[in-house]
Amino acid sequence: MFNSLSDRLASTFKNLRGKGRLSEADVDATVREIRRALLDADVAVPVVREFVAAVKERALGAEVSEALNPAQQVVKIVNEELQGILGGETRRIAMAKTGPTIIMLAGLQGAGKTTLAGKLGSWLAGQGHKPLLVASDLQRPNAVNQLQVVGERAGVPVFAPHPGTTSEFDDPTGDPVQVARDGVATARAKLHDVVIVDTAGRLGVDQELMKQARDIRDAIVPQEVLFVIDAMIGQDAVNTALAFNEGVDFTGVVLSKLDGDARGGAALSVASVTGKPIMFASTGEGVKDFEQFHPDRMAKRILDMGDVLTLIEQAEASWDKAEADRMAQKFADQEDFTFEDFLAQMQQIRKMGSMKKLLAMMPNAAQMRQQLENFDDREIDRVEAIVRSMTPHERVAPKIINGSRRARIARGSGVTVSEVNQLMERFGQAQKMMKRMAQGKGMPNMPGMGGGMPGMPGAGGHGGKKGKGAKGKAGKKARSGNPAKREAQLKGGGQKVAQQGSSFGQQGQQFDQDAMNLPKGFEKFLGEK
Repeated sequence: MFNSLSDRLASTFKNLRGKGRLSEADVDATVREIRRALLDADVAVPVVREFVAAVKERALGAEVSEALNPAQQVVKIVNEELQGILGGETRRIAMAKTGPTIIMLAGLQGAGKTTLAGKLGSWLAGQGHKPLLVASDLQRPNAVNQLQVVGERAGVPVFAPHPGTTSEFDDPTGDPVQVARDGVATARAKLHDVVIVDTAGRLGVDQELMKQARDIRDAIVPQEVLFVIDAMIGQDAVNTALAFNEGVDFTGVVLSKLDGDARGGAALSVASVTGKPIMFASTGEGVKDFEQFHPDRMAKRILDMGDVLTLIEQAEASWDKAEADRMAQKFADQEDFTFEDFLAQMQQIRKMGSMKKLLAMMPNAAQMRQQLENFDDREIDRVEAIVRSMTPHERVAPKIINGSRRARIARGSGVTVSEVNQLMERFGQAQKMMKRMAQGKGMPNMPGMGGGMPGMPGAGGHGGKKGKGAKGKAGKKARSGNPAKREAQLKGGGQKVAQQGSSFGQQGQQFDQDAMNLPKGFEKFLGEK
């Protein structure tokens, strides 16, 4: 959603690089571009005005003028001010000291409250809580049934004593306030420590909606009232947030549909305009596409600094410790990396979610955005199909996979033989890399760590012409310039001659090592293979 804003800001900061000091004109130009970027991203005008004024004041102060790298200091200032308009610090749920913690969801119809109730319940269950969903939306057709389906997918029980409206032609029946009150009582009796109450919404803000929401709030006295807002609705997000804040006095904001491609600046304005923090964000259709909102991490994502902490948290939540210990032991024992290990690692990564989203959290992801957009998550499915089409013996001994076996694997997995060949080649490179790491030789092609990736020039690489073990044509055909010595070499008794391009002399010159009377062992410095 913030790709356009990220690109505009990155382009603005790029113009500052390489400047030893920033003049007032440089700062004015930078601030002007930041203002345009924020307005184009649909950020509310009052928020933009306040943000730009703060950035300009700090950029013209001693904080930047005395910095060793003024450009980086400006980026640091923008990062800190972005955190400010996003809420400053991470706001967590205020848990009740006694009895169940009650969370009420409010917002317009279509904002995603019912789906989000299931996501929040699943997230809380993963945190060790025992949540209960309460279906108090008796207004929208099939809202109760939808919550039951969502709750089943999330593995969270649902309290739904009333079926609600099943058709748009039916008149609403049942008392949503009483359902909410009974849901809290049921949670207390069945020892649920969290209650999530889903309430009705409307297509627009009206007095009936606000009155019903206030009545539910007064009846259950929730610890948190979360305002769910569609991050794609534009500038109306601010007006809607102000109306709900006045009518219900919510305690936090949840951004839904944050995975969309609309301009999401208006949603970023909500925290600054209402003074209420953004607490959660929904980032997809799945039950697990839900995360705690961290202003500092979101600011870094917008500035293309990456979000490695969220990546680590997702890995810790989904990674199988037993599998990680098994792989660590294989490294310690220097055992071969097999297709069985490869398949297990792929399954671990898939538990973390979409590869696109994971890669987008890496620093400087904007520089490879085109590749990310073209990346197909189904490619992982195809690779897994290829591996599963192998026999158990082939997975642990891939060297036996000859041409006929590759043809059979391709037919079994529904791919071409060339795709199988490409996977085999990449797997062979991965095996070599794992072996080097197990031996403590480090990652290939890394400075100071030795080695080179297969097919790449450098020490240890198969593509290098001067690496160890490589035999160029010059090594076979080099001959002494002395006719007598050349004749002796042809008979097999010639003296050692330094190769072209050796450490001594220019290319094309040759030296007789014996005639130079060099110390023993010095030959290795003359380019001998």
